[in-house]
Amino acid sequence: MKVDIFTLKRQYEEIKDELKGPIENVMLSGGFILGEDVGLFEKEFAEYCGVKYGIGVNSGTDALFLACLACGIGQGDEVITPSYTYIATSLGISMAGARPVFVDTEEKTYCIDVTKLEKAITKKTRAILLVHLYGHPADMDPIMQIAKKHKLKVIEDCAQAHGALYKNKKVGSFGDAACFSFYPTKNLGAFGDGGMVITSSEEIKDRMSLLHDYGRKGRYEHIIKGYNSRLDTLQAAILRVKLKHLNEWNEKRRKNADLYTKLFKEAKLDMILPYEESYAKHIYHQYTVRVKNRAVLMEKLADKGVRTLIHYPIPIHLQECYKELGYKKRDFPVAEKCCEEIMSLPMYPELTEQEIRYVVEQFKTT
Repeated sequence: MKVDIFTLKRQYEEIKDELKGPIENVMLSGGFILGEDVGLFEKEFAEYCGVKYGIGVNSGTDALFLACLACGIGQGDEVITPSYTYIATSLGISMAGARPVFVDTEEKTYCIDVTKLEKAITKKTRAILLVHLYGHPADMDPIMQIAKKHKLKVIEDCAQAHGALYKNKKVGSFGDAACFSFYPTKNLGAFGDGGMVITSSEEIKDRMSLLHDYGRKGRYEHIIKGYNSRLDTLQAAILRVKLKHLNEWNEKRRKNADLYTKLFKEAKLDMILPYEESYAKHIYHQYTVRVKNRAVLMEKLADKGVRTLIHYPIPIHLQECYKELGYKKRDFPVAEKCCEEIMSLPMYPELTEQEIRYVVEQFKTT
């Protein structure tokens, strides 16, 4: 048997008939840029997340960058963020002209370690940019308390957490702004790049509306120096169809994760399984395990048809592009340990029980 880490073919087969009409409508309308579906999807996704406004942009990275600008972050500012995540999180800070200040990871959830936040705050700190990593929510209540105490903005990176819950409330609805990616592999993915910033702040919404579309108020009236970062109408139309299925797909991911966990526990293998805090509803963008001798194990699994990936092999504080910040090995030991041990297993809603059982069986026999 061959089990891939991810596939979109099965999902497409499931919804292809639903997609035909919306795609054809966009093609026939000719409204490829900021067409009707963009505004409708912005409204629908904001409502889904429990906030007032959504502003579509062309990628999750641009969502992070423009959200920083919309929150007033710029040259000379510092933004606290985790070292263990995808590099787009810190690049959004850097693109805004600010300096990322890294903190370590919480060992069970792999989200930002809240106990380390206050030590990282300086006179230059303007915001906390946290990540709901792998689909597990960060611990928002203490983060918001710290931010309020120090008068900091909070930006949520929700690129891997569409529909995840913190204390029965959707992630993305806590901070001043939240950023989503609709990259094809996400829980809610487009047929190309796409992103969104959501907020309940009218001020941030108004600034985002200028920033993502050349800074213009009218067709040729430009209020600020803005950017060309707009969600394509075609992608918005596709995402509107997919949004209707998101809760169902997330529940299937959770069911698959439960089966993985049950089988691995029965096998009593030497590995650390994903963890779900009592306050959280994990939506398993990735199903990650921590193992010893990872490289050897991954190679043996590949020989048996099981494809796995590493998310992420190098913590951001040790990336060459950030060497000027002066971080060194062992500055953030949990993040570094995660990078050495974590591997992601096949995970998507259409994964079958037979495939999951096969994956676990190959672990048992390697």
